[in-house]
Amino acid sequence: MELNTQSDWVARSLRSVWHPCTQMQHHETIPLIPVSRGKGAWLYDHEGRRYLDAISSWWVNLFGHANPRINAALKDQLDTLEHAMLAGFTHEPVIELSEKLSALTGHVLGHSFYASDGASAVEIALKMSFHSWRNNGHADKQEFVCLKGSYHGETIGALAVTDVALFKDAYGPLLRASQTVMSPDWRAAADGETPQDVARRAAAHVERLFLERGDKIAAIIIEPLVQCATGMAMHDPLYLQLVRALCDQHKVHLILDEIAVGCGRTGTFFACEQAGVWPDFLCLSKGISGGYLPLSLVMTRDAIYQAFYSNDVTRGFLHSHSYTGNPLACRAALATLQIFEEDGILNANRVKAARLTKALQPLAQHEQVRNFRQRGMIWAFDAIDAPQDFSRRFFATATEHELLMRPIGATVYMMPPYLLSDEEIDGLAANTLAVFNQVMAG
Repeated sequence: MELNTQSDWVARSLRSVWHPCTQMQHHETIPLIPVSRGKGAWLYDHEGRRYLDAISSWWVNLFGHANPRINAALKDQLDTLEHAMLAGFTHEPVIELSEKLSALTGHVLGHSFYASDGASAVEIALKMSFHSWRNNGHADKQEFVCLKGSYHGETIGALAVTDVALFKDAYGPLLRASQTVMSPDWRAAADGETPQDVARRAAAHVERLFLERGDKIAAIIIEPLVQCATGMAMHDPLYLQLVRALCDQHKVHLILDEIAVGCGRTGTFFACEQAGVWPDFLCLSKGISGGYLPLSLVMTRDAIYQAFYSNDVTRGFLHSHSYTGNPLACRAALATLQIFEEDGILNANRVKAARLTKALQPLAQHEQVRNFRQRGMIWAFDAIDAPQDFSRRFFATATEHELLMRPIGATVYMMPPYLLSDEEIDGLAANTLAVFNQVMAG
């Protein structure tokens, strides 16, 4: 007889599922949490315990689990068209989504190319950049530049422009070399320096590299305003302005990876809006489908598109996968954009952000905390003298306080859904403080 107890679900998963970004042996001491359902900002296990999803299930869930409006859109789409290949065919959801996203950029980025996940979007942008230079007679432009501490995905091309040793070192022999420049992370400020000073110093590093190798460099890739996976490293928008100008001057493409920081996460729909610049390629994923279905895309300019427009098949961008532009995923994205528009989400988020920032002040002023920081709907702080197993201990302790949180090293961060109530905001702040005190005391 098959059992359906909590422990049975865990045992079955450990026997058959290889979990991502996980050393599986750790689950000998830190049990898996089998999720039975979700509602709003909460996830529930099979024994009825609940967990506030303070990290939006890896930064994807914007408007809560089982959102009735997104649910309704998907149910309607299921009765119309679940999937059709996008080579030689098209359909209403992918057209409408592309048009709406283009309009959000003032039609500067007028062409969208679709994939399923963030790393794939980065791969597409890298390939498009190189191939467009080659089509335009600059085949020597084959190098890419990334920031120190950058993370852009774990496929081979994306990993080549990632600078997180934990993910990259084991696969080094497989990767194409890239150039790494200084991060504009304002935590690196010297005495008397402002975040803008750090931005200028980091941009000067880019300028030196471009002067030396600009004729070989195809593109620089940046996660604008917040480098998430390296520990929520935040920088001033001035850096994007300076690098955009350098890219124009030295004929280097600017790729902005907004996979995690787009869709309102930093306070504007696109993070780069705060710098008043647009890239040559913009990568979106995670929140674009509201956390419902795998979807990513690369938006680019007409000049890039025209570099591939030809009767010659070899000049075309021959990248694909079977589920490109899936109608269900596109419909989820359209429902997500509709909620942004109808509910005034960006303005509402400013109110929620101010409340949570105020509620987190006991942590911001904590003697064992440094670098408390916030940008839009992202909060982070660094633990001073954290124990070696801080991240795992914090995760386990947080679940005892009805929280789903997953620190990056000694950095605790929050990226909650956009629908938190005042009560949930206050509870998140109070419980995070309690968990932090317990872990640091332990």
